[in-house]
Amino acid sequence: MEKNKIPQATAKRLPLYYRFINNLNHQGKKRVSSKELSEAVKVDSATIRRDFSYFGALGRKGYGYDVEYLLRFFRKTLDQDEVTEVTLIGVGNLGTAFLHYNFMKNNNTKIVAAFDANQDKVGTEVGGVPVFHIDDLEKKMKGVHVAILTVPANEAQNITNRLVDFGVSGILNFTPARITVPEKIRIHHIDLAVELQALVYFLKHYPLDQE
Repeated sequence: MEKNKIPQATAKRLPLYYRFINNLNHQGKKRVSSKELSEAVKVDSATIRRDFSYFGALGRKGYGYDVEYLLRFFRKTLDQDEVTEVTLIGVGNLGTAFLHYNFMKNNNTKIVAAFDANQDKVGTEVGGVPVFHIDDLEKKMKGVHVAILTVPANEAQNITNRLVDFGVSGILNFTPARITVPEKIRIHHIDLAVELQALVYFLKHYPLDQE
């Protein structure tokens, strides 16, 4: 099955599987069962088997899954050998944390440039990533087609419009603003305040010891 035919819910779980299998490989494990995978990534066994079934026979009944084979498969499927360069816009507290963390340690993505309006930050490096002035966005973006937004909410749409005009194909939005983009652009919204609120709600109303 082609990648674009895989359900989006399955595609979102693939990096979770890859991270766990990569860890198993580092530990020297040779095989893993769907039950072990299930307990590690918090996805039920039936869902894991269904996810894997979209890619053909990845395991054998009674044996489980070969760790090295799965690792090679997921590296290829997730393009782990091909690094995707990313730009970050908004070097505030959250943006600074991302720059120090960067994603190259556990992923195939790497922040290569950052932008901010604060002159005190322009011309510096944070986590080894150069910070440019936001006015130079189009000039310094070069061939980058993925952006992380950690700007004030009232600036989000304006910056997004510039990114769209520049030709980015994907935006990870960490602002509370629900920005709009053309259909050809993929955008993922991550509102940390909403996620935290949801967590607290579930803690109060759906205690794990009652499930």
